[in-house]
Amino acid sequence: MTENEIIAGCLKKSAMCQHLLFAQYSRKLMTVCSRYAGTSSDAEDMLQESFIKIFSSIHQYRSEGSLEGWLRKITVNTCLRKLRKTKIRYDDLATVEALNDDVQPDVISILTEKELIGLISSLPDGYRVVFNLSVVEGYSHDEIAAILGIEPATSRSQLIKARRQLQKQLLDHQKTILRHERKRI
Repeated sequence: MTENEIIAGCLKKSAMCQHLLFAQYSRKLMTVCSRYAGTSSDAEDMLQESFIKIFSSIHQYRSEGSLEGWLRKITVNTCLRKLRKTKIRYDDLATVEALNDDVQPDVISILTEKELIGLISSLPDGYRVVFNLSVVEGYSHDEIAAILGIEPATSRSQLIKARRQLQKQLLDHQKTILRHERKRI
């Protein structure tokens, strides 16, 4: 079935077409949800809510951009809406000290997608949300501020703190790898 046929079927509320759309995009959208969620069960809830929203608003898709982009935008907005309900406090998050050590590029290259998402997921909520919106989704700090109802300076601060914490986690990962290599020698 073509993408247009699947969309047409979803417009008619065809369970088969809805299943096909879910099967085709759920994995990619779960990755988006996993980046915003703190736990896998939260990510699953976000994904389910996203598809409910997708199926209820499929009539708004105008075929002007990619379907995947439209689905992704709905998913990001659903994740943000769910996170807003948790009342994330952006100003109370602990500061991570600057690091002097450098992360070796090969440490990042040997991380699997799942490990990288795990590192991002382990960030405090405020850091994680701003990091995803800025680095992954490409929003400016002014846009992030408008989306989250915070100041652009808060967005910049949260991104700096997120990057520092990720750098620390990567350094820890690098040290673990070096220890294992030394034990093999």
